Amino acid sequence: MARGGGAGRVRVKTAKGRTAQSTRWLARQLNDPYVKKAKAEGYRSRAAYKLIELDEKYKLIRQARHVVDLGVAPGGWAQVVKKLSPKAQVVGIDLLPTDPIAEVTLFQMDFMDDKAPQVLCEALGAQPDLVLSDMASNTVGHAQTDHLRTMALVEAAIQFAIENLQKGGAFVSKVFAGGTDQELLVVLKKHFSTVKHAKPPASRKGSSEWYVIAQGFKGRTPQNEVTQGTGGANNVLPG
Repeated sequence: MARGGGAGRVRVKTAKGRTAQSTRWLARQLNDPYVKKAKAEGYRSRAAYKLIELDEKYKLIRQARHVVDLGVAPGGWAQVVKKLSPKAQVVGIDLLPTDPIAEVTLFQMDFMDDKAPQVLCEALGAQPDLVLSDMASNTVGHAQTDHLRTMALVEAAIQFAIENLQKGGAFVSKVFAGGTDQELLVVLKKHFSTVKHAKPPASRKGSSEWYVIAQGFKGRTPQNEVTQGTGGANNVLPG
């Protein structure tokens, strides 16, 4: 690596065996102020600041006592929850391994597994009052396919929230391509008092990710139960 001039920006030389893409990624990481800040403050990823910024605007965490973190690895969001609401019980799940976090229950498991919701709720010991999802599918390089795969995870997260949240609870999820698909937006507006989209400053400008913030869960009644689709697992359809 070489350190160039100009405000101390780090320039990364292409090394043998390193692709141009990986060189660009490394340079971006080394020059990202959020990456540096996360390292200095003990957070496992720069993504922690996305949740911190969302919380500053929407007041999501400090009153939360039972939190489910979907797509928890590497653990930055769970760290934020425990820092801002130390008394909160937090349960997280991810396909990837996550190093232990004090007073956080972690499962290495596919959230799309039919058993996952029960496992999470039993570990939490209560209905969640906040469900967080930073899940995204592994990309295959085809924009439409990648979007559909990630939106399937968003669907599943929405269904989990609607089936398990305490009345008055909140749901936050990563979405792509400028927001939530219209059909899912209809579902959220039906079940929550307010639904908004936000792109926190910590989200890179070049990224297509946004976050949907749904607050004031209305509770479950026969009139607003989630309808199971027949075209695949965990479909959420407007009632």
